[in-house]
Amino acid sequence: MARNALAWFVIGCLSNGTVRAADDIVVADFEGKDYGAWQIEGEAFGDAPAHGARPNQMKVDGFQGKGLVDSFLGGDGATGRLTSPPFKIERRHLRFLIGGGGHPAETCMNLKADGKIVRTATGPNTKPGGSEQLEWSEWDVSDLAGREVTIEIVDAHTGGWGHINVDHILQTDQKLPRLLTDVTRAITVEGRYLRFPVKIGAPTRNLTVSIDGGPERKFDIGLADAGADWWASMDVAAFRGRHATIRADRLPEGSEGLATIDQGDAIKDADNLYREALRPQLHFSPRRGWNNDPNGLVFFGGEYHLFFQHNPYGTKWGNMHWGHAVSRDLVHWQELDIALYPDEMGPMFSGSAVVDSDNTSGLGSDEKPSIVLFYTAAGKPTVQAMAFSTDTRNFKKFAGNPIVTEFAPGNRDPKVIWHEAMKRWVMTLYVGEIEPGKTDSKGREGHADYIYFLGSTDLRQWGFLSKIEGFYECPDFFALPVEGKPAERKWVLTAANSDYMLGTFDGAWFKPETPKLKGHRGKGFYAAQTFSNIPPEEDRRIQIAWFQAPSPGMPFNQAMTLPLELTLRPTPDGPRLAWAPVRELHALREKSHALGPLVLKPGDPDPFEKLNGELLELRADFDVAGAASIRFDVRGIAINYDTATQEIQVGDHRAQAPLRNGRGNLVVYADRTAFEIFADNGLAYIPFPVIPKADDTSLHLSVTGGQVNFRALDVHRLRPIWDGAN
Repeated sequence: MARNALAWFVIGCLSNGTVRAADDIVVADFEGKDYGAWQIEGEAFGDAPAHGARPNQMKVDGFQGKGLVDSFLGGDGATGRLTSPPFKIERRHLRFLIGGGGHPAETCMNLKADGKIVRTATGPNTKPGGSEQLEWSEWDVSDLAGREVTIEIVDAHTGGWGHINVDHILQTDQKLPRLLTDVTRAITVEGRYLRFPVKIGAPTRNLTVSIDGGPERKFDIGLADAGADWWASMDVAAFRGRHATIRADRLPEGSEGLATIDQGDAIKDADNLYREALRPQLHFSPRRGWNNDPNGLVFFGGEYHLFFQHNPYGTKWGNMHWGHAVSRDLVHWQELDIALYPDEMGPMFSGSAVVDSDNTSGLGSDEKPSIVLFYTAAGKPTVQAMAFSTDTRNFKKFAGNPIVTEFAPGNRDPKVIWHEAMKRWVMTLYVGEIEPGKTDSKGREGHADYIYFLGSTDLRQWGFLSKIEGFYECPDFFALPVEGKPAERKWVLTAANSDYMLGTFDGAWFKPETPKLKGHRGKGFYAAQTFSNIPPEEDRRIQIAWFQAPSPGMPFNQAMTLPLELTLRPTPDGPRLAWAPVRELHALREKSHALGPLVLKPGDPDPFEKLNGELLELRADFDVAGAASIRFDVRGIAINYDTATQEIQVGDHRAQAPLRNGRGNLVVYADRTAFEIFADNGLAYIPFPVIPKADDTSLHLSVTGGQVNFRALDVHRLRPIWDGAN
């Protein structure tokens, strides 16, 4: 008997002479308070295992227990190495969970014997997109039986996906199911939708759908090998009657993932659509899948168009498409087909939309002006492109794309407006520059954040105008009148986190008149955009942002904020942005209670005692004599206004909301996954993701420390926006 075979026979023998697979041996599970005897080099790994995603990292899934190795500490620019203490090979296979970057020799895990690398593995990701999912992998180490080895986990890459994730390294005699590559299934397209089974937390697979031999759709999906949690739909109506081939890059042996893909003319398992337990009922969210940034907000043909960053095939970021929904009243939304699909230029990142009323682009006509979409094609290079439509439903990508080539890797998010005085289009664009001595918004030394201003007369050819430092991604740019002074207008430059500057703009140069000012005062508000083409007679500026309000366990994730009307209010410090829920939302009021005027003192009966509701709008206008604290408990969520500090506190979050001449006001919208709170006439806007207990519909109001005179106190029970949705 050969020596290695004898070694495995001895390891597997029991005292009674039978042979079985020996118990697994855990080499490292990274559940401790530190790395134990592992040696640490560099900064990327820190001095202890991670417990989920690092700061500014996408959600990390697939690890076991609470801890894992994650070299994203400090971002992709950090480097380092972890080296295990020596251990002996005592089983046939070394199995581990691995994810992150896929750069050989740079983001990898190596097995070393006698100081030489004898096995190596990387994560799966090398380009934008992908996920932080860890997947099982293993090495056959039977040839190393009885030898002493070490493991090193390496992060030597400083670009995109420059990190590595590892967890639960073990020795085992059980072999993983064989992973098959390039698995295909051929079908004839008969229904409107192809419907794909999705398993939450499943390893990500890359699928390609080809029509008559040509690839049409390519995407990542957590394909269910068996037992779907939900079903993702792909609109294939344009391909009816044609032959399709669905190819998966990898599938475990025995997977039913491809076999269970079916067809139909409706979304599968939609009986409870828009009524799911954690479906926001006041805020837009997609039927299925993930949403983030709003894109291309535009009013045209009596409809408000909301395009948005969308992953139709998963509830995490990735596969960036442009989703599309419309509303005639800013309240009730109808989701339409996908507007933009990823293509050979990359995934579809954020942007904007205009109505080309004068047909400056030549893409429409005087009778049928086009809606023109501007987006970032986030491949390599990262470029700006456009698409157009004259029917508001079907969008065609411009044959001359890209319209703006790369200034710097990652430049993105074109916002286009019309400048009437100069008779030209103006684009604002985020560009991250390499600039010694500067530090950008992500804390990277030698980098700086800029907004570039570009100009065009035809939307096709763009030239550089100017730039300004200090704003990070998703810019928006518009003019607003100062309230009470309609002839005085200020230009507002803002970006993803909603901080803003006020100033003047001559069609080429923005000249700030203020420092950067604080925007929202809450949480979960990001990448807001405002609608273009609202009729001039309305003179309204309406904004929607990505509301980072999760719906865990649902077949959809995230939401949009309420539509918000922006104004510039005079203050002792000068004009400042104020936010208010649009008046159209009043149509949702189902039952109203006017409780004011009312004087409330400490110890008085609760005026809300007999009121309750799941979806609520609360409005209060009050005067305070002396120090007092007003506490509103809305579905178990405490909202406390402290007049001594002039702060609003929601949970552990605080925000300034000063009284004006002893007078204050508050508006609260309460939904299943988020609240939106407005104080100080909208100068203090506090979005707040929170999931109240489903069975707690209570309302309470109390004061301490002093008397409060409520000039008005109104509670409205609201209807869902999805009533009558299709």
